[in-house]
Amino acid sequence: MRDWNELVAAWGDIVPLPLTALLLLLAAGIVGTLWFFWPSWWHAMLRIRFRRRPKRAKKKDEAVRVITDDELDDVAESDEELPEVAPVVFVALADRFAAEGRYAEAVRERLRAMVREMVERGVVVNRPGWTVTELAEAASAALPGVRPPLTAASGIFSLIWYRKSPARIEDDSEMRVLADQLHTELSRR
Repeated sequence: MRDWNELVAAWGDIVPLPLTALLLLLAAGIVGTLWFFWPSWWHAMLRIRFRRRPKRAKKKDEAVRVITDDELDDVAESDEELPEVAPVVFVALADRFAAEGRYAEAVRERLRAMVREMVERGVVVNRPGWTVTELAEAASAALPGVRPPLTAASGIFSLIWYRKSPARIEDDSEMRVLADQLHTELSRR
């Protein structure tokens, strides 16, 4: 306690009390402002960008995965744009929808499988809220070879989901072909 008293007395000899009060008030204001705006100024100052690292692509020699009906139901009922599941789950769900004659949903799930495969291979980073056109442009910029299948797939998707055209079995068949072309292009990488 004695050291504290001596420190305050030494400070008081050098700096007058009104200036000390003003400095303490100014310091409190600065700390409060920085505390309030912490995320904004800190990340902007350091230019930090938080991104998920893409998952590694699965090796071909890994065991074949069995997809359960419960897992398919969970993905089908999910509110997420792109749930964290393997592309084969989306393909299995698309096959189920196609078998039921629900071709619009099958087209959507095939596109989701294509997007998930590109995310897993590190071609694009998943950004919720992207339109299919924005996604196709970003992927094409990263890997130009994926432009033809992605542009065609986004055209089919947009025609069905945005323009409300009825989905046909031919649309699902075309999406299968485009998904295979995309997979082939990504495998060359």
